[in-house]
Amino acid sequence: MSKNDKGRSLEEFKVNVSQDVLDDLKHRLELTRFAPDLDNETGYYGLSTEYIKPLVEYWADGFDWRAQEERLNSYKQYRVEIDGTPVHFIWQKGNGSNSHPILIHHGWPWTPDFNSKLIGPLTDPAAHGGDPSDSYDVIVPSLPGFAWSTPVGRGDLNYWKIADIMHKLVTEVLGYEKYGVVGSDYGALVTSQLGHKYGDSIVAVHYGGELVPGFFQSDKYWDVTEGFKIPEGASERFREDWLYFEATRAGHVAAHMLETQTLTHGLNDSPVGMLAWLLKRWKEWSDRWGDFEELFPRDFILTQATTYWVTQSIGSSIRMYKNALRYPWKPEHDRQPQIEPPAGMTFLLGDAFPPDVRTPEERLANFENGPTRAWFNPINLKVHQKGGHFVAWENGEDFVEDIKETFRKVR
Repeated sequence: MSKNDKGRSLEEFKVNVSQDVLDDLKHRLELTRFAPDLDNETGYYGLSTEYIKPLVEYWADGFDWRAQEERLNSYKQYRVEIDGTPVHFIWQKGNGSNSHPILIHHGWPWTPDFNSKLIGPLTDPAAHGGDPSDSYDVIVPSLPGFAWSTPVGRGDLNYWKIADIMHKLVTEVLGYEKYGVVGSDYGALVTSQLGHKYGDSIVAVHYGGELVPGFFQSDKYWDVTEGFKIPEGASERFREDWLYFEATRAGHVAAHMLETQTLTHGLNDSPVGMLAWLLKRWKEWSDRWGDFEELFPRDFILTQATTYWVTQSIGSSIRMYKNALRYPWKPEHDRQPQIEPPAGMTFLLGDAFPPDVRTPEERLANFENGPTRAWFNPINLKVHQKGGHFVAWENGEDFVEDIKETFRKVR
């Protein structure tokens, strides 16, 4: 057991999956009935059997989960229960004499492991060629309902309810009065709600892409484009980018919102079905100009898939989408901007969003003239060529420097 500064006992946590669970997974993989897949060599109809079969065979006979457990357990991890919900988190204290806390959120379909490249450079910058004064106490949770923050005992969790849990984690469990927050994807929604509701406690927020409260609550909540149609006479680049964006985003949002539990039955019972669903997102949301196999080695892919499988968190993570509609967000105040703490942003040009953007100047203009700009108090906007949607994993080095710059401005 470990105690925080307020004396509250914390349960130390180690990833240790029982062997019978791993044996069951191996058995299921060995019995896989691969789907017929005519005329799909290019993946026109979705992730092809030809592409996924070698990965499944390696998962069944070659992938070393125990080695990955050892790597995951190199970080100091804990679990607590907050509002009846298990919360797993990495809590790695900084080496500096004046380390400030930063809470770092992942998205879907991520795990805390996607943020692992940030931990060393932020807790021990001197060891990574940085300034020792840029040291932080880093808190990397599994969002409730994801990965090791399971099983959940309540079915109503969504981003704004998770924000309440995260605030209690940092202030009541760990004893920090002020803290910074970083988030991407679904974690950006949690970050935005924290900045909206708990702005007095948050020194700054930093994003790997802008998302604001109220998402998934439109009349076309299941349509990521909200009914947008490409106008006649649009340029070829505009058409190409919009069609690419729709192809990468529309399918999973519609399925998660309209068939939440129906989809879960299949994914929770079939490791290959679950892997295909996750892998399609990782592959298509990654850097559109990059080499996916280089950025996402198969051991990393299978570590994330195994995490989702052994924790049975695919269904509870998917439900976060529909719960944003069922339990709609309501503002806590009418002050402007709604997200009051100073904000930093890291934009990567390899992401499919926003469409029709190819240069740093275009990306900044898209944000400055876009619908989310009025929500924020931006102090640090950065654009980088390398990387797609998974900012912390695909371009951790630039993300770290951008985070440091944001928080230097307010320290």
